[in-house]
Amino acid sequence: MDRAETIIDHKNAVISIRGLKKSFEKNEVLRGIDLDLYPGENLVVLGRSGTGKSVLIKIISGLLKPDAGEVKVFGKELTHIREKEMQELRIRMGFSFQNSALYDSMTVRKNLEFPLVRNKKGLSRKEINSAVEDVLDAVGLLQAINQMPSELSGGQRKRIGIARTLILNPEVMLYDEPTAGLDPITSIEINSLINEVQQKYKTSSIIITHDLTCAKMTGNRITMLLDGKFEREGTFDEVFDTDDERVKPFYDYNFIK
Repeated sequence: MDRAETIIDHKNAVISIRGLKKSFEKNEVLRGIDLDLYPGENLVVLGRSGTGKSVLIKIISGLLKPDAGEVKVFGKELTHIREKEMQELRIRMGFSFQNSALYDSMTVRKNLEFPLVRNKKGLSRKEINSAVEDVLDAVGLLQAINQMPSELSGGQRKRIGIARTLILNPEVMLYDEPTAGLDPITSIEINSLINEVQQKYKTSSIIITHDLTCAKMTGNRITMLLDGKFEREGTFDEVFDTDDERVKPFYDYNFIK
């Protein structure tokens, strides 16, 4: 599938990471990594399970503290800000969880209303309804507005999770394994939605995945996390143009059956 041309500003990174380290007891997960995310860019972070991909975005969103290094989000160093400032930054970032993280006791409408009402005080009922309907229409599920999460398929739940994130108009999207557990056709639909979100909402995104089809479809730039460090970076073809035995089996597993 051909992607729409994307204009990326390489001058001012919205997220900038230098020398980031994180260990859990004796397990050294991140070993001094550097990373920049630029405005308007979809950046894919590839790696096997357990390589620290999800740890990375939890640190970016302030859910985990790094052991060492510098993490700047919108120009603010995370280790030097107060919790109130961190909460303000989180509103500017959308976090699409692997399991969609919907409230099973709430309808789709209520799931989407919840973050909106909590973070934007004083909205009228008309404004709330309009915001909910707009994001549902953007993900192609306006007809599901009164359904319960249990009535939705895995792909639909994923779409609603993305819609709930979009309702606050985030500048940065963090996707954690967006195609995990989905069939190939639904995965392609989610990949297309990620690209549509980038174009419509002008987001910058970090996409954590081990799915190479997802990486190839969504990534303007791809970086591969190997042994706690970024060892390969570039376009999809550039990343996999190597005889590195740590990389080749990864490609073969995804594309050679």
